[in-house]
Amino acid sequence: MTAERGERDEYPGADGRTSRAAVAKRVEALLARMTLEEKVGQFHQGHNLGDADAADIRLGRVGSAIVASSATAGNDRQERVRAATLNRLQRVAVKESRLGIPLLFARDVIHGHRTVAPIPLGQAASWSPEHVRRCAEVAAREARADGITWVFTPMLDIARDGRWGRIAESFGEDPYLAARLAEAAVRGYQGDDLGDGEHVAACAKHFVGYGAVEGGRDYNTLEVSAYTLHNVHLPSFRAAVRAGVASVMSAFCDLNGLPVAASPDLLRRILRDDLGFGGVLVTDWEGVLELTRHGVAGDGKEAARQAFLAGNDVDMVSGLYRDHLPGLIRAGRVPPERLDEAVRRVLTLKFRLGLFERPYVDEGEAARVQFTPEHRAATLDLARRSPVLLQNRGDLLPLGAGIRVGVFGAAATWRGQLFGTWTLDGEAGDVPTLLEAVRKVHPGPHEVWHTANIDEALDWARQTDVVIVALGETPTRSGEDHSVASLDLPAGQPEMLEALHALGVRVVTVVFSGRPLVLTRVVRASEAVLLAWHPGVCGGEAVAEILYGLVNPSGHLPVSLPRQTGQLPAHYSFKPTGRPLATFPQAYRLSDERDSPLFPFGFGLSYTRFEFSNLWVDPEVPLGQPVRVTVAVKNVGERAGETVAQLYLRDVVASRTRPVRELRGFERVALEPGACRQVAFTLTADDLSFSDETGTPRLEPGEFRVLVGENSSVTLEGAFRLLAEGPQKD
Repeated sequence: MTAERGERDEYPGADGRTSRAAVAKRVEALLARMTLEEKVGQFHQGHNLGDADAADIRLGRVGSAIVASSATAGNDRQERVRAATLNRLQRVAVKESRLGIPLLFARDVIHGHRTVAPIPLGQAASWSPEHVRRCAEVAAREARADGITWVFTPMLDIARDGRWGRIAESFGEDPYLAARLAEAAVRGYQGDDLGDGEHVAACAKHFVGYGAVEGGRDYNTLEVSAYTLHNVHLPSFRAAVRAGVASVMSAFCDLNGLPVAASPDLLRRILRDDLGFGGVLVTDWEGVLELTRHGVAGDGKEAARQAFLAGNDVDMVSGLYRDHLPGLIRAGRVPPERLDEAVRRVLTLKFRLGLFERPYVDEGEAARVQFTPEHRAATLDLARRSPVLLQNRGDLLPLGAGIRVGVFGAAATWRGQLFGTWTLDGEAGDVPTLLEAVRKVHPGPHEVWHTANIDEALDWARQTDVVIVALGETPTRSGEDHSVASLDLPAGQPEMLEALHALGVRVVTVVFSGRPLVLTRVVRASEAVLLAWHPGVCGGEAVAEILYGLVNPSGHLPVSLPRQTGQLPAHYSFKPTGRPLATFPQAYRLSDERDSPLFPFGFGLSYTRFEFSNLWVDPEVPLGQPVRVTVAVKNVGERAGETVAQLYLRDVVASRTRPVRELRGFERVALEPGACRQVAFTLTADDLSFSDETGTPRLEPGEFRVLVGENSSVTLEGAFRLLAEGPQKD
């Protein structure tokens, strides 16, 4: 393995030894002592283990446990994980089993443990890898304090259909943005030393294509061409592997007629051989058993054989490996060398985590490290950067002193609902509501009015200067197994907003959601619209600070917002087709709606204005050399603020059809009023190339166009020519 693929010559801190060779030596010594059943036991992952599982643990028949009560724990109320419980089970494994091999304890710590950050889709709206990394570090430290050593995150599925509930867990529609955030998240969770007691093994999921399920229906089938697979769905996983991700989870959907969990082509050839992944591969919940439901395996034994030979190391909760692999190996239907290579990977991870030296967790550690001021501050920093200001007619925002404000809408008093999906260990009592936060920052002299009664709201609104209407969907309407047919707001919410607007009152609408909703009616009935996602434990405070100008909004959309559900799937990087809209204006793809989104990918307003100018691009560049791009960004408004400079690329003529534009660089830029800064980008061979249907990178000479600005609809354009044999002279 090369260093580029995430492998290290050293494992810092593992057992006090630094070399990979030292870890490998210990693994081989342990492997030589293991029976067949003990080896297979390392692949069995139980769930919510208790005292009844002690006998299996003593026999070495359990290698890990997912601390969750069900397959859809993200939408079920879970019992808080307790270090004492995990220590009790760990003592059985270490003190009472023959070889004393410790257990891995896993949990879905998707966007925070006790200190809950914005949902991943909201994190992506920050366009800030550094803040995403910091919050992953917080989650890792808090989870490790509870005894969790393996987290099933980040989710790297590219999602372009907002009907799919799990878009909330994704980094959005763009492979480049998702790849950069994937690297940040992996480094945050894992740090430089898995064995330092403060970091955890991350898991890139769901490999691969799950975000493209047909019709946005969870668990559905999907058809994805090899060309699209390599250029859209694999880049984020490639980035995670290069960042050194310790584990990957195989998707349980079927892709092009074969369940991913049974695909050697995807799991062995592409993931291991092409991407160079050398870590642990775990199935999704009952992924092995589901091969029988897909209809590609006639029984559990055949399902176990297919899944194991395809490359899955760990069987999450189905128990079919434990029940059938020993017999399959003795019968010669599974080669023993495949068994040993998988055992090596699992044991190596346990050594790297330092579990053989420090298998237990200090049961007082959680009280010391969870929900600390430091962790809360890091989470608040990210929560301030994720809301996206979509509209601000007449510069209504930020709100000032001396105005009469009413706060209405169902979401004004939400607490735990602000967490979003997959928050197993957050405490609703930690969350200030939006109403409480507004009352805290409102400068007076008038009090902030609130009522949950619509008739009272309409009556009181007549006596206000501005009403803040908090709307949106609760987490029970997003996340796993919560797809929807319509992206409209829940029933009754648009009508309430329109009734307030009809009174002539100035309306500020705050939308909390786990997906890109259709906000067409909201935009028409509001002077200002702030999309806050599900913003986590500090979300109410962050939104209030933005509304009152204590924080200048700087979030930008990681997904396109459609005008109506019928536009789906909606994404900016579409193909030109033989009749591009730009040259064939009559070639509308829809007869009853415009083709453009309501708000494009990358869009986001500020309380100040930024001007992009003086775009300069290397005019001619030899093949394989970097391309330099610079642009001037100036704050032409009256407030300090931040924007995101975004660079898009168009490969004009190529051997395959290419998107009309693709994100290939971005940088957050903070400027004082009147200040100007030159932003520099460097486009590498990786940025200029694409993969063909075999996965082979293609770097082709020819003309490229560069577009730079604040969103994907930018028009500031330059061009360069990639030369096959060096600069051309007249």
